[in-house]
Amino acid sequence: MVESDKQGSSGESPAGNRQTEQGGESLEARRRRLAADLATRGGKVEPREEGRERRQGYALAVKLSSEFIAAVLVGAFLGYLLDRFAGTAPWGMIVLLLLGFCAGVLNVLRSTGAVSTPAPGQRNSSWKAKPDDE
Repeated sequence: MVESDKQGSSGESPAGNRQTEQGGESLEARRRRLAADLATRGGKVEPREEGRERRQGYALAVKLSSEFIAAVLVGAFLGYLLDRFAGTAPWGMIVLLLLGFCAGVLNVLRSTGAVSTPAPGQRNSSWKAKPDDE
């Protein structure tokens, strides 16, 4: 095809017309407006809340991962000690490592709020005897 066949009657390409119709303004107009905004601010960008949220998210990730890893390591260490002194190798390590893993998952779920800690009055409510209908 010839280049003149691709262009519309105004001299813009069909893709440019689509962009103007969909976006409301052309890329050049947005670029000029951005340059003017940056010039009025003096080129300095104000700190945003996104940075604070990002740091808080990072802090939460570090907290959750350290809780999980600590629980697994404590379970493995206690399993090693049990195997070493009781001579139960490798069963103490296996059992306590799995218990440490479960404790770590439970700690992470509690920290994120997915599993709530029961209130002291409600802790054993499901085990209480139900009154008879006599």
